[in-house]
Amino acid sequence: MNILDQDIKYLPGVGPNRKKMLSNELGIETYGDLLEYYPYKYVDRSKVYTIHELTGDMPYVQVVGHILSFETFPMGPRKERVVAHFTDGTAIADLTWFNGGKYAKQNYKIGTKYLVFGKPTVFNNRINFTHPDLDDAAKTDLSSMGLQPYYNTTEKMKKSGLNSRAIERLTKVLIEKLPPLPETLPDFIIAERHLMGRDEAFRIVHYPQNAKDLERARVRLKFEELFYIQLNILRYASDQRRKYRGYVFSVVGHAFNTFYSNYLPFPLTEAQKRVIREIRKDMGSGRQMNRLLQGDVGSGKTLVALMSMLIAIDNGYQACIMAPTEILAEQHLQTIMAFLKDMDIRVALLTGIVKGKRRKEVLDGLMDGTIHILVGTHAVIEDTVQFARLGFVVVDEQHRFGVAQRAKLWSKSTNPPHVLVMTATPIPRTLAMTLYGDLDVSVIDELPPGRKPVRTTHVFDARMTSLYDGIRQQINEGRQVYIVFPLIEESEKSDLKNLEDGFEVLKQVFPEFRLSKVHGRMKPKDKEEEMQRFVSGETQILVATTVIEVGVNVPNASVMVILEAQRFGLSQLHQLRGRVGRGADQSFCILVTPYKLGEDTRKRIDIMCDTNDGFRIAEADLKLRGPGDLEGTQQSGMAFDLKIADIARDGQLVQMARDTAQPIIEEDPECRSDKYAILWKRLRELRKTNINWGVIS
Repeated sequence: MNILDQDIKYLPGVGPNRKKMLSNELGIETYGDLLEYYPYKYVDRSKVYTIHELTGDMPYVQVVGHILSFETFPMGPRKERVVAHFTDGTAIADLTWFNGGKYAKQNYKIGTKYLVFGKPTVFNNRINFTHPDLDDAAKTDLSSMGLQPYYNTTEKMKKSGLNSRAIERLTKVLIEKLPPLPETLPDFIIAERHLMGRDEAFRIVHYPQNAKDLERARVRLKFEELFYIQLNILRYASDQRRKYRGYVFSVVGHAFNTFYSNYLPFPLTEAQKRVIREIRKDMGSGRQMNRLLQGDVGSGKTLVALMSMLIAIDNGYQACIMAPTEILAEQHLQTIMAFLKDMDIRVALLTGIVKGKRRKEVLDGLMDGTIHILVGTHAVIEDTVQFARLGFVVVDEQHRFGVAQRAKLWSKSTNPPHVLVMTATPIPRTLAMTLYGDLDVSVIDELPPGRKPVRTTHVFDARMTSLYDGIRQQINEGRQVYIVFPLIEESEKSDLKNLEDGFEVLKQVFPEFRLSKVHGRMKPKDKEEEMQRFVSGETQILVATTVIEVGVNVPNASVMVILEAQRFGLSQLHQLRGRVGRGADQSFCILVTPYKLGEDTRKRIDIMCDTNDGFRIAEADLKLRGPGDLEGTQQSGMAFDLKIADIARDGQLVQMARDTAQPIIEEDPECRSDKYAILWKRLRELRKTNINWGVIS
């Protein structure tokens, strides 16, 4: 048995109770889990200060001296503050305990020399350390102190004595106990990438002597983590390509040409033309296409998807577009039918609400091939849905569908259909490489002609009166306005009340206008009616929650007001802003916040006001929030829990890992060569872990 698989309860100092706590709070079950529970910061313990040098704004420091006396101050029933007066001969400092003072009085002796470590503050004109660490100076070798690691722990753990120092001590016991760890990368990669050995990296990352060694250890461990993810994704993609032949669509015929000549609503942008060429090349190559199409809101992705579906129809095949929600599916249906006008192409809808006779008609039409394009939700992948010849599938907003769901579509066809995955959430390259590593990427990076960039401004909520005047002016010029309230699940009741109250206030502020109201808790029928009133222009103001984030298209709406904008993530703000600016008029997005904002929030608001570029916003979002939370809710696509690497900050390492893995897969696609045996063995071990590799790719 590998020593890293050993149950953590057998590590001296753990036992059954601590094992339960470590397992429940941090998911640490084995020696290996503890070894991979990395410090989140380090404090330099190599320097000793004198008390005389200290100021209240310094970070953690250490001093050596002895306790002169203890003093106790009562703090209500059964509570006391214990203060030790401490000196090193240059000045006196106070060591203060609000909890654990009894322990301090019993265990720390007056006159004994201690190494005190803590954060200095100033209280009563004297340097003060609250809850410092004390070590017997005679038993401490200062020359070997180096950088002290700090580990994240929970309140529950701290209460039971498992604080950062306790984790550090357990890790020390483990590292002293471990034999040299076997290498998991071949020598040629270690040499080529100038990496530290694995065993050394693990020991140094927990107990670094200096910052230079620490950086090298972290690079080694991050690289390995990212490399095996890339190796697995590329292996998976290579398998798919070898296993599945794609349909060859060699004809660009009647349907495509008729649409292009007679029905194209506006000239294609250069970016749209480029993407259609990339898709055509894939579809004619004889291998199954798996392509990710990224493009900002309003960049014309649906038109590109439709023209690609027409190529499938020209070659005698059916196409299908799958959307994550019924509202979005219906929006796609209306958009496609409006594009096709009176062309002889049958388009049908299949969602959970299509039932009975209508449903049977759709299922029959798919089976006999008379339906050319199916628009639907995940109802499309149910077993009862069978196609005559499915050749092309568009998946909209991919992050809401796993690979398993994509694979289900393949089984509806003798050969797997070509797949085009679309997203309006621009994904930074490093994240796309990791989340969608098995997909080729196309980007539409320009807006259709005549579109003016939306102007974004930040307004404090104390200035609502002038904001209302601006809204009134826009409506009097014939435009429509969205006013969005936050509706966050944790505080849904109070948020819903804010929306209801806000709606009443707005009715009083704008008695001359008609208002609609939409939120996710309404019945679909009522929601649809209210939306339709706004779309048709019957109401001038739509008061809503983020249900309008995806897929609502009202070219006449030119103002988006987002209340309490500080509560939204960047991607969400960007998606909401994309609801305006769809017509030829200048559009505005107004972010309303209270005056007092945290630093991160202020950065988010500034980025929104500075740029309309979805990719810049996504990069910033990734840096501010981390990859697991890009959608404002935990992203279902993120199946892997990176222990040390950070996709937002380690973009170069992600690229390096991919560049290292690519030639290996090309040289040994079946993973059999002895030259790479160490890699395939390690990959098999990793695939047995709790990482859901299937979802990653």
